[in-house]
Amino acid sequence: MAPCSDHCSFSSFTRCLTRHLNLTCHVDFDSHVLRACVELTVEALEDRFSSLVLDTRDLQVEEVTANGQQAKFTMGAKHSFKGTPLEIMLPFDLSRGQQVVVKVRYQTAPTASALQWLTPQQTAGKQQPYLFSQCQANHCRSMIPCQDSPSVKHTYYAQVSVPKDLVAVMSAVRDGQEVDPQDSSRIVYRFRQPVPMPSYLIAIVVGALESRRVGPRSHVWSEKEFVDKAAFEFSETELMLKTAEDLVGPYVWGQYDILVLPPSFPYGGMENPCLTFATPTLLAGDKSLSNVIAHEIAHSWTGNLVTNKTWEHFWLNEGHTVRMNGEPFRQFKAMGGWKDLQDSINTFGANNPLTNLVPSLQEVDPDDAFSSVPYEKGFALLYHLEELLGGPEVFMGFVKSYIQMFAYSSVTTDEWKTHLFTYFKDKVDVLNKVDWSGWMQTPGLPPVKPQYDTTLADTCIALSRRWMTAKQEDLSGFNESDMKNLSSHQQVEFLSLLLQEDPLPLSHMKKMQELYDLNACTNSEIRFRWLRLCVRSKWEDVVPMALKMATEQGRMKFTRPLFRDVFHFEKYREEAIGAFMANHAAMHPVTASLVAKDLKVDGSQSSSL
Repeated sequence: MAPCSDHCSFSSFTRCLTRHLNLTCHVDFDSHVLRACVELTVEALEDRFSSLVLDTRDLQVEEVTANGQQAKFTMGAKHSFKGTPLEIMLPFDLSRGQQVVVKVRYQTAPTASALQWLTPQQTAGKQQPYLFSQCQANHCRSMIPCQDSPSVKHTYYAQVSVPKDLVAVMSAVRDGQEVDPQDSSRIVYRFRQPVPMPSYLIAIVVGALESRRVGPRSHVWSEKEFVDKAAFEFSETELMLKTAEDLVGPYVWGQYDILVLPPSFPYGGMENPCLTFATPTLLAGDKSLSNVIAHEIAHSWTGNLVTNKTWEHFWLNEGHTVRMNGEPFRQFKAMGGWKDLQDSINTFGANNPLTNLVPSLQEVDPDDAFSSVPYEKGFALLYHLEELLGGPEVFMGFVKSYIQMFAYSSVTTDEWKTHLFTYFKDKVDVLNKVDWSGWMQTPGLPPVKPQYDTTLADTCIALSRRWMTAKQEDLSGFNESDMKNLSSHQQVEFLSLLLQEDPLPLSHMKKMQELYDLNACTNSEIRFRWLRLCVRSKWEDVVPMALKMATEQGRMKFTRPLFRDVFHFEKYREEAIGAFMANHAAMHPVTASLVAKDLKVDGSQSSSL
């Protein structure tokens, strides 16, 4: 496959590739640093190979050796989001195909963007500190000097020393533990990951963790305050795994564990191999939000086994994964997804090139490009193709073939498209009629809006229309059973439909609260939309509730829109900024940086996290 440039990486992966990474690290909660040593087994892709470049960000590099011999190194100029290139001069030349073990001794910065250090106060248990990493998209380089590009895949081994009251887990299979030979008050946990994977999937968590078995290859992990709730919520994990295996082939990663993080985790879930990370906002108490786990399970194939080669092709990871919902729920979710897509396009602007399915990320931080576009525009394209080519079963045959073809490697949109044309060689005339440029390289909404089955949505549509057209005298015609008869997913859809329209009069919102008591709802997806509607209708009493939700958890999907809505309520603009400034130190660094941009406050004030 032709080498592909990655605008988000300095590393010389067209000249050499990391095959294995061996990490030894000491987790220092007092200084908020990892003191570490990494050994990279690097294979030369050319003759007379004598130097290589690794990605780093804010690392203090102390020593570099190559096959045990001292190696000279220099740190380049610091780039705003790519970090600092680490150039290593080998004390010898390699021929193409030869390998060298490059060993780097270093420590991370307390402000490393991949790591969030929580004080005991920021955890559920309030007794012990906590550390978690989030490396996607390009943050692994702040934790480990590496070829930090999704085009490079390698196995890894790790030994992690932590205080003995704490437990370490990683995105790998547990491989035993022992008292730290250097310090009897600490334990070394060992991990092995025999399946090659990109650096952004390396993950570490250290905290007062407990686990419960929920299936033959699955445990849930969390602080003890959440662990039984999580075990109940995710009790159907094995059923989901088996369903996915029936669709796309065997699960190759061995264990599938789920870790419920503290509330500041910025995403709904993160598909770290062997150990999916999940936000506690999924713990609804009725399993209604466990579909996020189904999404992360699907990533075990589309994303982790077959990976986007660079972040421009992120839709290959996400569009395929969204597509794996079962019918008719898939159709229903797709309608909500279309609204999320419209929302993202409205936020970015309809002509913003970051709303292209395949955007250019030259000098663009991939965190700034993150939105629902790759998920929902990607899914819409796949659904459109599925309709053109013969339906879900026929298209699933292609997806399975795509996974088999590109398993254990990374792929571009062009490679995906070539395989699509090869697989459907008898339907090339149909494929040639697709407006590929309109789908891939054009900003805004896609050229075609798929016709989804609206059966599950019809009730929601009818109820939302009644509220939108109701006059003051019509409000007595609503009653509490309107909402009681809807599933939680339908309630989310009903509120989403209202969010697409002009704000309702405040009297309507107060009547809705009187009948449906949505202020008391603990399902995070429902509560989030309800609070947004109230703020948009300028219900002043709800502003503190909206800011509370924006700050008591840190899932960006919820936190950013809630802050933005209060900020746009002119009277409460200063309150939004004040709430952010009061809470930013407890936020994840990525969340704090993006909310600062949303609220037009100086992001440097939140860089001392």
